[in-house]
Amino acid sequence: MDIRIKEAVDLFQEVMFYGTERVIKSIDDPLWKEFSPEQIQMLKLVSKEKRITSSRLAALQAVHKSAISSRIKKLLQKDVIRFVQTEQQDRREKLVELTDRGKEVLVQSDKVLTDYIENLLAQHVNDEEIDQFLTIFRKLKDIIKADGVS
Repeated sequence: MDIRIKEAVDLFQEVMFYGTERVIKSIDDPLWKEFSPEQIQMLKLVSKEKRITSSRLAALQAVHKSAISSRIKKLLQKDVIRFVQTEQQDRREKLVELTDRGKEVLVQSDKVLTDYIENLLAQHVNDEEIDQFLTIFRKLKDIIKADGVS
C-alpha cells in the first residue's frame, strides 16, 4: 500500500473525529443546543434524498434501526420531518421527508456551520489551498458515486 494513501486516510479520519468535536464545542447557537449532531446529519440526509426509508437512514448513518427510530421519533416531535406513504403497493413502508420547518432548520444550521468554517479557514488557508481542497473533494465525491455509494 502506498504510504501516502494511509496517511491521507488517517488525516481524513482525524479531521472527521476531532474536527466534528471542535465544531460542536465551538459553535454557540441555540439550534445546536436543540438538535444533536446526529439529528442535523439525519436532516441533511433526508434533504439530499428528498424522501428516504428508515432502513436507508440507518445504513447511511451506520447505526442500528432502533437508533434511527429514536431519532425519527424526536424529530417528528420537533416537527422537522414527517412520514409520507409510498406510491408503491407496499403500504407498510413509509418514507421520511422534511417539513418546511425542517428545511428552515437546515438552512440555519448550514449558515452557522459555513460561517464558522469560513472564519476558521480564513485565518489559516489561502484561496489557492481552498481551490485545491475543492478539486480533490469533488473528485473524491465522483469516485465514491461511481463506485455505487450515494
